[in-house]
Amino acid sequence: MPSTFDVSGLVDAIGDGVVISDREGLIVVWNPAAERIFGFSEAEALGQSLDLITPDRHRRRHWDGYHKSMSTGTTKYGADVLKVPALHKDGHQLSIAFTVGMLHGADGEVTGIAAIIRDETARWEEERRLKRRVSDLEAELKPASV
Repeated sequence: MPSTFDVSGLVDAIGDGVVISDREGLIVVWNPAAERIFGFSEAEALGQSLDLITPDRHRRRHWDGYHKSMSTGTTKYGADVLKVPALHKDGHQLSIAFTVGMLHGADGEVTGIAAIIRDETARWEEERRLKRRVSDLEAELKPASV
């Protein structure tokens, strides 16, 4: 049964960030949600390296994995949700959660990677706050050692 939905605007309409990069790691798709999450306009992001949003201390690991995925055509993460730090345009660090999918051309060759990204910063900070509070309460309840 043919679809009655026009999906051509899906990337722009979706609430999660969509970032697609080519084989070299240059950004080729940057949707409005990615603009909202990272602060860079589409014009600022397109053609830039993924270093734009990758913190310095994570770049080596990121690129090692990226190049391995490009050469093998697979990602070790499959449909797993990855949680990593990222950078906002103004320099503050974000906590993002995302899934990735390998993109292939008509010939089967890998052409890039699509990432569907959600900003988890507020949730992560709340979780840290709650863990600290639980730790503080546990410390208060421990009997004083004699």
